[in-house]
Amino acid sequence: MPEIKVTPLGAGQDVGRSCILVSIGGKNIMLDCGMHMGYNDDRRFPDFSYITQNGRLTEFLDCVIISHFHLDHCGALPYMSEMVGYDGPIYMTHPTKAICPILLEDFRKITVDKKGETNFFTSQMIKDCMKKVVPINLHQTVQVDDELEIKAYYAGHVLGAAMVQIKVGAESVVYTGDYNMTPDRHLGAAWIDKCRPDILITESTYATTIRDSKRCRERDFLKKVHETVERGGKVLIPVFALGRAQELCILLETFWERMNLKAPIYFSTGLTEKANHYYKLFITWTNQKIRKTFVQRNMFEFKHIKAFDRTYADNPGPMVVFATPGMLHAGQSLQIFKKWAGNEKNMVIMPGYCVQGTIGHKILNGQKKLEIEGRATLEVKLQVEYMSFSAHADAKGIMQLIRMAEPRNILLVHGEAKKMEFLKDKIEQEFNVSCFMPANGETTTVETNPSVPVDISLNLLKREMALGGPLPDPKKPRTMHGTLIMKDNSLRLLQDPHSDADTLTRIYTHLKSVLKAYTIQHLPDGTVMVESIVIKVSSTAEEPNIKVILLSWSYQDEELGSFLSTLLKKGLPAGL
Repeated sequence: MPEIKVTPLGAGQDVGRSCILVSIGGKNIMLDCGMHMGYNDDRRFPDFSYITQNGRLTEFLDCVIISHFHLDHCGALPYMSEMVGYDGPIYMTHPTKAICPILLEDFRKITVDKKGETNFFTSQMIKDCMKKVVPINLHQTVQVDDELEIKAYYAGHVLGAAMVQIKVGAESVVYTGDYNMTPDRHLGAAWIDKCRPDILITESTYATTIRDSKRCRERDFLKKVHETVERGGKVLIPVFALGRAQELCILLETFWERMNLKAPIYFSTGLTEKANHYYKLFITWTNQKIRKTFVQRNMFEFKHIKAFDRTYADNPGPMVVFATPGMLHAGQSLQIFKKWAGNEKNMVIMPGYCVQGTIGHKILNGQKKLEIEGRATLEVKLQVEYMSFSAHADAKGIMQLIRMAEPRNILLVHGEAKKMEFLKDKIEQEFNVSCFMPANGETTTVETNPSVPVDISLNLLKREMALGGPLPDPKKPRTMHGTLIMKDNSLRLLQDPHSDADTLTRIYTHLKSVLKAYTIQHLPDGTVMVESIVIKVSSTAEEPNIKVILLSWSYQDEELGSFLSTLLKKGLPAGL
């Protein structure tokens, strides 16, 4: 029985370090190659020794596919390709290819230049890794080799994010990466066609959450920011440079304009200029509204939002600062947080998911005393708010995608075990399909039952109708009898051929006169035997004038069989 194997090396019952191995039809594919924000040791990267203990990965992998540019999905890529060793193709969309190296370089700077860590990839390695990238377009079927093909679908989430379908023969897997089923201010909603894959591998970050209306959340966010600024406080919004950042900037920009507010809004890091440059470049990946207004003005050029300088953090008076990264685990956002944490007038708003082990996760769980970088204890007096502007699908969105794709099996990744359990039960109840949630290093094997398409001749269908059978129903299996013919790699089921007794008698008479030394019999089952060689004659209802002569012989009778075949190909004498 053919089977598909799926093994998470990362993101198995966990968020972070997404890396999933799929074996399908004799091909091995790596889906995503991310790093974990919660670790600073070897656990930061996936355990590639699972694939091979020694040597390069090239021999073991047919291709690598990256779903989007977030570091928990692409952060280990240069380590995998340049330090462990992989020379095969790496597929990603055009926006991901453009933005990925910028984020990787930024991550490298923080880790190596600021923290002084060794055993890490270099700038040159990032460049060499990106040379192996093959950019793909949405809905374009890409032939990786003769048997393996992949196709990308729009995932929302962030600029350039894609879900991907992997196909080998009749077997297929869809991997969602991260996706969002509700459109937002700058991106559209995820979409896939009814492709009925054998396995749908879906993220489940918000497996138990059904989010309230977006409008309420936005109103709440603006209210909190406004109140803090009015009382002279400072608001820190930790974000990742691309994605939610643009979403919230558009929201605040329009609010400041409408309310005529004067408090400054800043955005840290030079990444943003680059980010906005790519939003302009890949405008087709954004939503309809932005594409329409883009002609008159660029939504990503802000009047009220200015570039941030680190000296501004000590300025008196209210301000709003967007700073990277989004989980407060390093960089500028953590520096500002340390300065502002001691004042209860200030506020930090966490707009997205925080991985366990990060400062963001700790303060969201109500921790009031933090040990930062193993040194001084930091007292947290400022107000901590969590507002999910995360671009992940919630439970409703995940169910919606399952309805869209109609998979035969479902496998959950990129989520917490307890929440996955809940969603797994819900999926199995509602859709009556198997749902799996393997841990890292655990393999799920799914037996597939590939369907082989066969064309059925019109006459055969007519005969079925004449026999009074019900009309064919695509949802109900039904047995049909006929002759299966394979021609040019396609199969066709024809009406059973009629035995042609007249022609068979003529062949028998001819062979009797030519082959005097052999035993020749005309049997009642409508066959002629020459020694142990069987001869049948038939014609189909479709083409009654064409006679099909079938000879079958065993290996030992090869010589006589070939002689008979040549003799009959010459045709029968005119008298017969």
